[in-house]
Amino acid sequence: MPIPAPRPGHYALGGMLASILLNLLLRTFVKVGGLLATLLIAGLIAAGMALVFVWRNHRAPWPEERRRIVLYYGLGLGVLYIGLLSMMEQQYEHSPVGLMLFGLHYACYPALAWMALGRLGR
Repeated sequence: MPIPAPRPGHYALGGMLASILLNLLLRTFVKVGGLLATLLIAGLIAAGMALVFVWRNHRAPWPEERRRIVLYYGLGLGVLYIGLLSMMEQQYEHSPVGLMLFGLHYACYPALAWMALGRLGR
């Protein structure tokens, strides 16, 4: 039975759901916060996405699959982060440095996913 073609949207959606779940668990119950928590969560999700891809497809992602997975993942998380930022801005206004730090937290997720998915091809 042939293996069906990978669907990048499914990997991106799984990564987004894992991001929500792990952020809630670590930041709420374990009380881990800051950039360390973001790097830990983003790294776990990136490694998980890469391992699941290899497990299901028995190969590393091709460059176009890698681009699509990271693009969908980044866009989906971007929408979630913009929603979170708009809710935070209603509470109080943030400085440009705070917004830059918020953007840095967001950028960790697609950047680590890009690196993890690219490592598999080597």
